[in-house]
Order: sequence, then C-alpha cells, then structure tokens
Amino acid sequence: MRVLIWILIISVYFTAHIKSQPGNDSGAVQLTKVYKLGEVVVVANKNKEIISQDIMQKLNTPDVAKSIAILPSVVLVKTGARNESTVYLRGFDLKSVPVFVDGVPVYVPFDGYVDLARFTTPGLSKIEVSKGYSSVLFGANNIGGSINLISLKPTGKLDVNLSAGILSGKGYQTRADFGSAVGKFYFQGSFSKFNRPDYKLSKNFDTTANETNWERDNSYYNDDKISLKIGFTPNQNNEYSVNYIYQHGEKGNPVYLGTDPLVKLRYWQWPVWDKQSLYFISKTTIAQKNYVKTRLFFDKFINTLKSYDDNSYTTQSKGYAFTNFYNDYSYGGSVEAGTEMLQKNVVKFAAHYKTDVHREHNEGEPVRNFSDYTFSAGLENVYSPANLLKIVPGISYNLRNSITADNYNTKTKEITQYAANKSHAANAQIAVIYNFGNSYSINLNAGYKTRFATMKDRYSYRLGTALPNPELLPENAANFELASTFKTGNKITWEPALFYSKLNNTIQMVSDVAPGISQLQNTGIAEFYGADFLMNYQVVKTLKLSVNYTYIQRKNITNPEILFTNIPVHKLFAFIDFYPVKTFAMLLSYEYNSERYSNSNGIVSPEFMIFNSHIAYKISKYFKTEAGINNIFDVNYSLDEGYPEEGRNFYLSLIFNLQNPVINR
Repeated sequence: MRVLIWILIISVYFTAHIKSQPGNDSGAVQLTKVYKLGEVVVVANKNKEIISQDIMQKLNTPDVAKSIAILPSVVLVKTGARNESTVYLRGFDLKSVPVFVDGVPVYVPFDGYVDLARFTTPGLSKIEVSKGYSSVLFGANNIGGSINLISLKPTGKLDVNLSAGILSGKGYQTRADFGSAVGKFYFQGSFSKFNRPDYKLSKNFDTTANETNWERDNSYYNDDKISLKIGFTPNQNNEYSVNYIYQHGEKGNPVYLGTDPLVKLRYWQWPVWDKQSLYFISKTTIAQKNYVKTRLFFDKFINTLKSYDDNSYTTQSKGYAFTNFYNDYSYGGSVEAGTEMLQKNVVKFAAHYKTDVHREHNEGEPVRNFSDYTFSAGLENVYSPANLLKIVPGISYNLRNSITADNYNTKTKEITQYAANKSHAANAQIAVIYNFGNSYSINLNAGYKTRFATMKDRYSYRLGTALPNPELLPENAANFELASTFKTGNKITWEPALFYSKLNNTIQMVSDVAPGISQLQNTGIAEFYGADFLMNYQVVKTLKLSVNYTYIQRKNITNPEILFTNIPVHKLFAFIDFYPVKTFAMLLSYEYNSERYSNSNGIVSPEFMIFNSHIAYKISKYFKTEAGINNIFDVNYSLDEGYPEEGRNFYLSLIFNLQNPVINR
C-alpha cells in the first residue's frame, strides 16, 4: 500500500510540473523506446519474432520465459527440481539457444543457460527471438536460434513510466523507468521489484502428505532489478554507451508431489541468486557505408543454494543437507564490422571472445575451479541480385577449450584434474528470400551448426544424482526450413513454416545408468521436425484475433527407447483483443498443450488448456489501470510432472506514463 501511495505522489508531482510531449488519442502511443545499439541487425532475417513491451504488458507476462512462450515453436518449460523456467525453440533448449542482453551474452558460465523467470521484463523495450536460422554474427552455440533482450532508450527530455500493483498470494510488483535525452547525451534508469510469499494451487488439486493445503509450500520468490545506461551520440551515425544491470533474486523450491518412486524429495531454497552485468557498446560509421561496432563486457553471477533436512527449512544435519556456493564470472568482447561498398552486397564480419569461470564449493569443503574460453569468427553477406530477391550465406569457425576442471573426491578430500576438453567446429548456413510484391514472401534456409558441451554437461555430479562425462563431444545439427508470409485481403496475415533438424552426437540425459543415477551422453543420431503457423486477423477496427499452432516431433533414431523430454507434440495459443473505445480494452487468451514426457523413461505430464483475461482502462490523461485473471477455470496442470502450477489468480496495477498512455490498438 505504501508503494501505491508513493507512486501516486510522484505521478501527481510530474503531472503538475512537467510539460509532456504531445500525445495522439487516435491511436497507440509508443510507450517504449528501443535501444538500437543493442540490436544485432540481420538485413534479411524473416525468422525473427518480436515481442514488444506493450504485448508483454497486455498479456501480463512479467518475465522473459512467459513473454516469449506465446510465440509459435516456443514452449515454456519448468524444471521443477530446481524451480527454474526456461523455453525450448523448435525442440532446442537454451544451451543451443543462447540468451543475450543488447547483444551481450548473459547465460550462466557453468550450465550455459539461465533461469528466465529471474529475468523480468521491466527495463526492456522488446525481445527478439530468432528461430532455427540465427545469424553467425551472434557467435557460438546458436544451433537452435537466439534470444536478444533489447533495453530501453529515452528519446525525450524526460521519459517517465511508473507502475505498482498487487498479486494474489499477498504479492506485489513495482516499476519505475526514468530517462532523459538532452543534446548529445542520454540517460536511462530502471527499477523493478516482484515479491510473492507463495502461490495458490487449483482447488482441483488433491492434497497429499507433502502438500496438505492449497498454499504451495516453499513457492516464494523475490526479484529486484536495477539497470542504468549512459550514452553519447556525437551525430546520427555514431553512438557510445555504458550499461549496468543488477539483479537480485530469492526463491524457494516446492517439493515433488508426483508418482515417480525414484525421485528423492528436495527441501531446497535459494537465498541468493544475484547477477551483475557491466558492458560497453559502440558504433562508429566510416565514410557513410562502413561501420564498426564493439561490445566489451564483464558479467558476475553469485548463487547460494541451501538443502535442508525437512519441510521446516530450519536444520541441516542429514546426509543430503548442504549449503552450496557459486561465485562465477565471465568477460570478453566482440567486434562487428560491415560495409555496403560492394554493389548489391551488405557484408558483415564478427569476432567474439569469452572466458567463463565457475567457482563452486559446499560449506566446509574446498573451492572447485572450472574455466573455459570460447572463440568465434563469422562472415555473412546479404546479396540482392534483384529488388525482390535476397541471398544470405554465412560461415563461421568456433572453438571452446577447457582451462581448468577440478574433480573433488568427497571421501579422500583430494582435488585432481579432469582431462582437457578441446573442441572446434566450422559452420555454414544460407537463406534465400523472395518477395512476391507486398502480399507474399517465401524463405528457404539451410544450415550446419555446432553446440559445445557446457561445463555442467561434462563435469557435474548434479548433487549425487548423475555421473560426469568429461569426454562429451560437440553436438551438431543440419537445419532446414521453408517459411512464408502472405495476406488474404487486407485483414488476414498468415505465417506458416515447415522445419527439420538432423542431429549428430546428440547430447541427451540418460536416466538410470545406475539405480537413481543419470548421465549426459552422446546418444547418436536424432531428428526434430514439425510445422508452425501464425494467423493475425483484424476482424473489424476494434477487434483483432491472433492464433498460432505448433507441431513438434523429436526422435532418437540411434536409441529410440531414450525419450526426449519437456516438449508437447501439439501447442496452440490464441487471443482476442477487443478495444471498443479509446479508454477501454480487454483481451482473452487461450493455451493448449498436449502431454509431454518429464523424464526419458516415460513419466508423463498430462495435457492441459487454460484461459487468461486482461482489461485496461484509461482513467485520465496520464493514468490507466490494468487488471486480469489467469487460469480462469482453475485448472490443475503441470509443466513438469509432480510440480503443479498455479491455480486461478489475479493481478491489479496502476500505471502512470508521462507520454499519455492511451489504450493500445
């Protein structure tokens, strides 16, 4: 309540004392300003999907995982044993789909991916998702695509966006964005906080000995984020910027409630999930048709995991109880250069270097050190032999070498070194795009790419549940896609696509290599294939319908008995957006997921369908309120078997925006 009062006081002050930029009530005012320097621009990439901040707000997706899971071929996945949210793109997880902020890699050094639920959406202008075909300019390991989070940049003398709200489960959320662009300098600052003590299960959930009521035990979370940006633009062709992001997270880990007798109960909490990123980005234009862009970064990740004796979360005396510490950092940089001096060609080159350092230990034990370095160089050209045709070939060379890898023996208390792991690979891809006027285009692309095994893939005992495999080979894939975009009249747009990937040296978790013990192995040849489509229909001026469907099959050809996990064969997402007047809008969304395997032995998480709603009302020139109900019909469902998701829940927010936030159209 105090937060809401302060938001109102600050908002009234700005409304009374600051002259805003002119608004336009006839359509949507762009609330977010895109930081162009953070983009990785690929002239002919038709595979790129964009989630604007307006869409994140309308669909109430407070974190990156939920935001991009509305896209075709993007599936939201919950790793229940660690209470982590992630996504898969066309069957590939984040180790094959690296995550960037403004083009800077932010994945955790040890395991190669991040808990996307900890990456909240305030401070972002948009999210760009490249599926399948991803530019070689991004660097190594993007065989399944890439995700780039683009931050805010101010355009006015004073940009202000404030919000505060409440969540069911006694939770709350706050946000403040302040920006200023004066002359050749600009400044952007953002702060957000999400806090929730727990969430409520569906009333259709049957209570158990480990969950005696409908308040999900140990499901709390708290996420704080601060981001700062200072930039200098001496002219319209050159720009230099320093950025800093601080994230602090705390979360509990609800216990397993499923039927698998081999799963051991975990009483885990993360009191610390902290990440800091400092990076510099510049772009310098040379003789109008040439440019050089540089990125330098330092990224730090600190993590504390506590395992307790039981669900009182107070004592740590049993053999499986421990306190584990991560103290990781990464540093590196990239140089990207491009030229348009060759007629009908846009040539780009990029080189990346990154060192990852992971330091880990349990309380009372010595620190184990792991480190890798990764190098990538790529060349890409957009060749336009005709106005409607573009041909985009690209090649790259990547390598990853281990520097240090400690193996700690808990019985002898000795640390020895794993054998060095050195991997390198050449990659190539090509896209052909033809536009048949303004109403139809077709995109055919093919590529051969490689993904290196992470430190965790190679060396982790996974807290006694797995065996290391230091000899893991890189995984590679041949990807093919046929996609198109066409219009039916002036109101309907279709975007269908077919895709196929053949993997060699597939890295896959194999369950029960020993009783209750798993191991990541190169399981041979596999294939991913499927189709997706997106349809947008502007029914009338005040009503829009959007539908997307995804079909994905993943098969292990060499070892068909080893099942791929976490991905439903069928996924459907749709929403109706209705805005009858300028001051009011409502949105109803629907999602269906077919059943999915939760482990490679065939444990299944059942199919489900859920409905969500959202309404927005413009109170006055600078104020609006938003509210919604998620899981309207209180469905009992799970993304990972044994870890039920939230039942019916609601949210309510008050928003102040100095740029006159009309209802989006």
